[in-house]
Amino acid sequence: MMLGMWLKFSHSHKLIDNMRAIKKVKKISEHSPESTTGLVYSRLILSLEAEEDFRIKELYKLNTHDFELAIELMKDWRIDRFYIGKAKAFDMATHASDLASKKQTTD
Repeated sequence: MMLGMWLKFSHSHKLIDNMRAIKKVKKISEHSPESTTGLVYSRLILSLEAEEDFRIKELYKLNTHDFELAIELMKDWRIDRFYIGKAKAFDMATHASDLASKKQTTD
């Protein structure tokens, strides 16, 4: 039982840590938008948002810490996409259920 509680805490703690990546990248990009790091982060965010290709070799322009932060940003983005997809599926299922209920009522 304690292991289960620890796993839940560990998972939620990791999500909290990951969520900070977007804020950190935003601060860096705002502070020095014309720096190599700021430009790489900006291109990465734009490509993620537009679902367009991003040249991986751009990440190699970053120092180790900024590279790891870029990886964390991509993890955040993936988690967000998962939850957005889950929400869309739930909305669709709710809508389909409502339509089926209305059809049964009119039959």
